[in-house]
Amino acid sequence: MSNADNFRIEKDSMGEWQIPDTVYYGIQTCRAIENFPISGLKPLPTYVDACLLIKKATAIANAELGCISEELGQAIVQAADEILQGQLRDQFVVDVYQAGAGTSHHMNVNEVLANRALELLGDRKGNYGRVSPNDHVNYGQSTNDVIPTAIRIGGLLALDRTLFPALKKAIAAMEAKAIAFQEIVKSGRTHLQDAVPVRLGESFRAWAYILRDHERRITTAAEDLRVLGLGGSAAGTGMNTHPQYRFRVAELLSELIGQPLRSAPHLMAAMQSMAPFVNVSGSIRNLAQDLAKISHDLRLMDSGPKTGFKEIQLPPVQPGSSIMPGKYNPVMAEMTSMVCFQVMGYDQAIALAAQAGQLELNVMMPLIAYNLIQSIEILGNTIAALSDRCLVGIEANPDRCLHYAEGSLALVTALNTHIGYLNAAAIAKESLETGKSLRQLVLEKGLMDEAQLAEVLDLETMSQMPNPTV
Repeated sequence: MSNADNFRIEKDSMGEWQIPDTVYYGIQTCRAIENFPISGLKPLPTYVDACLLIKKATAIANAELGCISEELGQAIVQAADEILQGQLRDQFVVDVYQAGAGTSHHMNVNEVLANRALELLGDRKGNYGRVSPNDHVNYGQSTNDVIPTAIRIGGLLALDRTLFPALKKAIAAMEAKAIAFQEIVKSGRTHLQDAVPVRLGESFRAWAYILRDHERRITTAAEDLRVLGLGGSAAGTGMNTHPQYRFRVAELLSELIGQPLRSAPHLMAAMQSMAPFVNVSGSIRNLAQDLAKISHDLRLMDSGPKTGFKEIQLPPVQPGSSIMPGKYNPVMAEMTSMVCFQVMGYDQAIALAAQAGQLELNVMMPLIAYNLIQSIEILGNTIAALSDRCLVGIEANPDRCLHYAEGSLALVTALNTHIGYLNAAAIAKESLETGKSLRQLVLEKGLMDEAQLAEVLDLETMSQMPNPTV
């Protein structure tokens, strides 16, 4: 019912609410806005997309199966398409921290679609007798099967749109630097102490291998996201759904996102267990841990310019100090570390939420949804920015690398098989105490002749990598 003041009155089982007629959400969303003024964080766009794709697929399936009219199905589909294309995106307003299981956000989606469908049919907002958020948009569905499905679809979309392209970009950038820096020898370091020489290019190649392994692990973990519990309805029994509905809606969703999906063999299990999300989150956390280590290494290798390693130069992208002129900091690597720490924290929260389910349902799904999709997207955005603003512009300092490599006491390791470990250790100790070079001391003591020593202490030979295995 609308009045002259541009408000409409909506009713539910608890009473009625005066709603501005300009908004497309309804009474249940209004209650959620009032109940949950928590963080100001709204649902992530990718998560909204996932919910809309589900509603589109369910409207098509229910219309095909005769559960709703063709007219209603088409109106709901058109409304979903409009929003997917960018309209009415400001109508999804429920705080991330909300009613358990995600009922508030779910009804926000149902209400917006119902009211836009009403307009498309030439009717007014709020006339739920014709298009109902519950009876039509949500036919055969429950928050309890829609939201876990939305997390799955949202996760797959986020991986495909953000993280995987970024990883490929970073891997390509590191492989390019591996080739460019392959002939540069530097001192290795273990425990932050001198170690045997390595190639600078191989450090970058190792990072590329690490990222490629993470891409593989995440891809494997994400396979479980393709198994959908949609059709389980309120408790996994499929109450109020058509027998063919769950199979048809999985087919339609697969077509809509362009990825293989299938209905879960046991809908109750798919509803109760959050293990697929924990598994994917864990694989994202593992990537974050290694990426943080890489960013720390980049900062250390770039340290200086006069009192640090300065074996590489990260591209300066902004002034680094409000008081020290001419200072440039490794800000892209620093930002990367911070995002990685946040992702690790999100993963811990997901693990806690996943074990908090009780009986037929886990009511902590809104937290899982936000943390998982946010982790994927901010890590993907971070890797892309790191690649574009840092990795591709890294330059080497060959002279500094060679200086440290030639001065490393760890070169004595190459002498072990020629003069023995104890003799080599004594040479290293004396070199450190006297300042004499390893070469000078070995020759003075007559332990090796000059030609043999030159061959053994050849930096190119010592830093050569074995052929990689397939």
